[in-house]
Amino acid sequence: MKPRRAPHFHVRHRTDSMKRDLFVTTEEFAEKLFQLIDLPLFDDSLRLVVSEVACSMSLEHWPATLSLLKSGMLPSAAIVHRAQFEALLRSIWILYAATEEQLSKLSKELTVETEQNTKNLPQSSDMMVAVNKKGPPQAYEALNRFKENSWKALNSYVHAGIHPIKRHAEGYPMQLVESVARNANGLAVLSAMQAAVLSGVQPLQREILDLATHYPDCMPPPL
Repeated sequence: MKPRRAPHFHVRHRTDSMKRDLFVTTEEFAEKLFQLIDLPLFDDSLRLVVSEVACSMSLEHWPATLSLLKSGMLPSAAIVHRAQFEALLRSIWILYAATEEQLSKLSKELTVETEQNTKNLPQSSDMMVAVNKKGPPQAYEALNRFKENSWKALNSYVHAGIHPIKRHAEGYPMQLVESVARNANGLAVLSAMQAAVLSGVQPLQREILDLATHYPDCMPPPL
């Protein structure tokens, strides 16, 4: 389900700085990251298959976020960035916390009836509570850090709140654009670690983290 090669971001090199462009660096990082996680699922159980679909969605939202940023569409990028987080959260929740009934609802053929039956599935706050109880502590802590730092602002962009209204009127500082790009890259690392778990090669998570440390210029700042 997940992409088998890194997306191409169609980036031009900047000529006004000796520092490598953030997006060019990200493209190089993405190629190596996707090479690491180009693995089959551990098995074809329904839980792994559905979790993998959500994980793949999160990885797909990653280059979409970056492409929108490069096109100067920060409000749209922020909305897709939130979807990137929610798809990852859904993947982790499915793997560790979803009941068999909830899993069944997500895996049935899409009809008007099955769509209606999924309306009572947990939303992000409920999934966070469930992952905190049943998921790996490290995964919850990483998701919670992101949510505490970014969720209110991202919701503001989704609902045309004060963040996009003020920014759209006054312009978007490059620091904000770069911050969203780095956060998107950080979520991609978490999604890759989830993909490693789904493949059954859990020690691969260390290699993913080691790879990220070689690209500090395109990663979120350390805590």
